[in-house]
Amino acid sequence: MGKKKILILSNHFITLYSFRKELIRKLVEDGNDVYISMPKSDENKFFSDMGCKMIDTPVDRRGINPFKDLSLLCSYIKMMKELKSDIIFSYTVKPNIYGCIASNLTKNVQISNITGTGSTFLKKSVVSTIAKILYTISVKKSYKVFFQNNGDKDYFVQNKMIANNYAMLPGSGVNLEQYTVCDLPSETDGSFIFIGRVMELKGIDQYLECAKTIKNKYPNTTFYIAGFVEEDRYKEIVDEYNKQGIVNYIGFQKNIKSWIQKIQCTVLPSYGGEGVPNVLLESAAMGRICIASSINGSKDVVEDGITGYLFETGNSIDLIDKVEKFIGLSYEDKKKMGLAGRVKVEKEFDRQIVVDTYLREVEKVVK
Repeated sequence: MGKKKILILSNHFITLYSFRKELIRKLVEDGNDVYISMPKSDENKFFSDMGCKMIDTPVDRRGINPFKDLSLLCSYIKMMKELKSDIIFSYTVKPNIYGCIASNLTKNVQISNITGTGSTFLKKSVVSTIAKILYTISVKKSYKVFFQNNGDKDYFVQNKMIANNYAMLPGSGVNLEQYTVCDLPSETDGSFIFIGRVMELKGIDQYLECAKTIKNKYPNTTFYIAGFVEEDRYKEIVDEYNKQGIVNYIGFQKNIKSWIQKIQCTVLPSYGGEGVPNVLLESAAMGRICIASSINGSKDVVEDGITGYLFETGNSIDLIDKVEKFIGLSYEDKKKMGLAGRVKVEKEFDRQIVVDTYLREVEKVVK
């Protein structure tokens, strides 16, 4: 494969580090010139030490306002004209949308990855209408778009936001060497963890209600919450639940592996917009049972009754029912369920599948 100039557009260090570092390392090892455009951060040194050339690019991660985001679009256009890269990879909403508008104008080859749509399309609003228009004039005309789940793909197709320029990926995949199976803790009742930003969209209300009910009935259970409090109104609530011993709030954890290792079950009560949730992939890879709301992406990972349980989105009673069902399992049945999850991710969600797919795209590019 000849040496290529590759530009990567991202909105944050952690998304590239957690889910794309294997691809980036391989691209550098193959002798390519890799440029990464994302907001300035001390952590970016990780990629510059790897051999990447960093381009500091401010990205406002909140909201979609074409007028406010005009400076980002102008930055991308200028960048692409100067670099003349062979191929561009983009991740998350704004790099996808404004990157594609810029690459369409500058005649660059860009591959976008729809890593999830967040709350944008969960209900009709001014924001969802603007987003539809922006996606239609951007990714629809780009070289290729990767989707992580069929639900997102179908939504884009039905709303004519995409042409025939799309393909499927198994989420961001999971590094099976990094996330290895470890012994399931053997406590009698159960230990659970919520991993994610503490906000309504992630289903924190259902998790807290479930923890309160289950803890009252099964005092030996443990419920952890790992993640930043995104919405201020939850600070007091989580603090109070923590004081009462209903939950154990541990904040954002850089080394989430060590916490997944401590528990039996990961709970993801999200309302949607997840792509394929990495917390489920990583938990399943470690032999942990997953209980998740029945949303696009989660349904791809969790086989109901086999690798974990699915419950009706937003329904605390159904979540409590599934948690009780899990508690009622014997240790051997829990272990069997966790190992079934590992087998599934090995077959379907190995990150190497994702890396190889991107490498094939690089090979196709002709100068």
